[in-house]
Amino acid sequence: MTTATAQPTPVDPDPRSRKQVPHNVKTARRAAWIFAPSLLVSFLFVYVFIGITAYISLSNWKIGTSPNLGLRQPLGATYGELVQEQRFQADIRNVVIFTIIFLVLAILGGLVAALFIHHVAVGKGLFRTVFLLPYALSFIVTGVAWRWIFAPSTGVNEILRNMGIENPPGWTTDPTILGALNDPSGTDFLKVQLGIPVALLPIIFAAAWQLVGFAMAMYLAGLASIPEEHLEAANVDGANLWQRLRFIVLPQLWPSTITCFVLLLHVALKIFDLVVAVSGSGPGFVTDVPGIYIYNYLTSRYDKASAMAIILLLLTLMVIVPYLVRGYRKERKA
Repeated sequence: MTTATAQPTPVDPDPRSRKQVPHNVKTARRAAWIFAPSLLVSFLFVYVFIGITAYISLSNWKIGTSPNLGLRQPLGATYGELVQEQRFQADIRNVVIFTIIFLVLAILGGLVAALFIHHVAVGKGLFRTVFLLPYALSFIVTGVAWRWIFAPSTGVNEILRNMGIENPPGWTTDPTILGALNDPSGTDFLKVQLGIPVALLPIIFAAAWQLVGFAMAMYLAGLASIPEEHLEAANVDGANLWQRLRFIVLPQLWPSTITCFVLLLHVALKIFDLVVAVSGSGPGFVTDVPGIYIYNYLTSRYDKASAMAIILLLLTLMVIVPYLVRGYRKERKA
């Protein structure tokens, strides 16, 4: 009878010879597991919902009937119907005019305020608080206050009448278009006058007044990062105040300007509550914006509201994507 002898288990003479997982790989794996739930939720509630909205904009779904998710023929007919509407064209004109003037006023106002506070000798904290205080308010509160300021019978117009101006503008109720570039006949594709609506100016002034403090804070952070040695060297070389500002300060504030521009652009494109509080859609849609258009059509045309939302998203991406690409390239070069 033969007895089988168990083979001894080989012993690793050097445990350190085993393959070790690098620490950075372990950290990356842990981070992936930690962030996986939030990434999944973000993917679901952002990208999946954007895709659903885009599909609805191409469908026959109209509120008041059973959901009809069949694709509308011809494909994209809702967008074709949209761009021919007078209200849609007025909304695009208004949001473009609002964005351009608002960005100029807010960014320039923030830059001037930051330069003033940075160089003032006494009361810096007080001035910072004064300029930042409007930013703490909601757009509804700002809108109610500025609606009274630009009411046709009170506020600014009362001052103008005391100055001898007998017929001041109606402001929020004035359908006049300043600098009109065309005169639509009603049969042309373009159904609105291109220019600056008078009724839109109070809304622009109110938005710029509220967000100039935000731009100021961005520029103050940028000014604090400029080395004093650069300014002292320029002063020794005989550069005056304007030359130091043009050749040293402003170039080094360019990253702050770009960041401020992108963030304020996002605010401008999705403006809604301030317009509702000041004037609503206004006479002839002179103060209507895409946000109000989407809100109104959610109760009557789901497909048109979704189409406008996608167009608003595309307008935002036209600026956000180049900004992100630029930042990514700078990081890779660094």
